[in-house]
Amino acid sequence: MTVDKDTFLKSDLLERYLTGLTNTQENLEVEGYIDNFPEVKEVYNVLQNKLELVAFANAEEAPVHLLGSILETLDEKPVVSLNEKPRKPWFNFGIAASVAALVFAGSSLFFYIQNQDLLNENQVIVDELYDLRSDINQNNSKLDALAQQFSQLNNPETEKYILKGNRRAKNLKTVAYINPKEKTSMIDVVSLPILPDGQEYQIWAELQDKQVNLGILSVKDRRLQQIPYTKDALGLSITIEQKGIKPNNNSTDTPVAEIELKLED
Repeated sequence: MTVDKDTFLKSDLLERYLTGLTNTQENLEVEGYIDNFPEVKEVYNVLQNKLELVAFANAEEAPVHLLGSILETLDEKPVVSLNEKPRKPWFNFGIAASVAALVFAGSSLFFYIQNQDLLNENQVIVDELYDLRSDINQNNSKLDALAQQFSQLNNPETEKYILKGNRRAKNLKTVAYINPKEKTSMIDVVSLPILPDGQEYQIWAELQDKQVNLGILSVKDRRLQQIPYTKDALGLSITIEQKGIKPNNNSTDTPVAEIELKLED
């Protein structure tokens, strides 16, 4: 079934293809996406390189001196000829059968251990591939959010408002971006003076007969943040409050920064 590349990347087909867990039809589907979409090919190359690194890191080589030591030991010991009495054929067959049984048992144990190690290594690789895919999805989500914010900032309908602090908060500066047509609001916390413990900055929308709390401002959130859009807001203000949002009450503090908003036409 053909799907778009983003849906394909969110599936586990690429990881299963790399670890040899896909059938013939799935192989053709994966290879088609790799050939036709550069983004898929890039993710495939990243996963393949990581897979090769993990395999190389787990590879073990036999000691280089081992073969030489065995050959030297054989050369140092002379071959002794023994005059043995002839044995009955059934006795020889019994010895051969015993040796074969021991070899078979040893081989079975060896291959069982090797198989378990291989299964464990494959599981580690699959887990790492899923982690990598999760990182890629998270990065894509962040990029989508940034693209959306960039689009809002460059929208001609978006109004920019700069709030600067008064003498009580001289270094305070925030920038609000409001789009009445799209009904979106964002704020960028540029700088906030440090407050004593137990106090915080809160932002409010000023209406005709009341205030609406829009949330807490923190210098730790030094990035564009979405805030609730308030229809018919006359202005924005920032106050210093005791910690704890008061969503249903008006502020009891005099604003340390405020600005009037343009009324909608």
